Amino acid sequence: MCQKAIYPGSFDPVTYGHIDLIKRAADIFPELTVAVAHNPHKKPLFSVKDRVEMLKKSTVDLKGIEIVDFDGLVVDYAMKEKAKVLIRGLRMLSDFEYEFQMALTNRKLNSDIETIFLMPHESYSYISSKLLKEAASLGADLSNFVPSFVEKALKDKLGK
Repeated sequence: MCQKAIYPGSFDPVTYGHIDLIKRAADIFPELTVAVAHNPHKKPLFSVKDRVEMLKKSTVDLKGIEIVDFDGLVVDYAMKEKAKVLIRGLRMLSDFEYEFQMALTNRKLNSDIETIFLMPHESYSYISSKLLKEAASLGADLSNFVPSFVEKALKDKLGK
């Protein structure tokens, strides 16, 4: 039985959808690492340190969860951590093609690592960090999408 899984992502910023997936994965795996990626191809709004801190604050009440950052290929990180499973979230059908390609590529890079797809609760299935950043830049109320401290950080960062 697999004891440890990794849920990698940008989490820029963490949303209730991410938190929902973290809770679901934590119910399945005794050890869950939420791994914030250093991705040189993306231009995140928040630093890696800020994203890790927001995740830690968002999951403070959950047991068996570790929040870290990593650099490089997620399959290499998983092997280093002795994890055999990657958790990926699927919100809408539009996520499927990209996630499927990534899972197959990761399998080709390391066939010992499996990818498990989890769907968030339907009330979070349409939330994306990108969409929330846009809404925050226009002054929207984000209380239904992110914890209050994340909303404040978003609005502070965007000058709203």
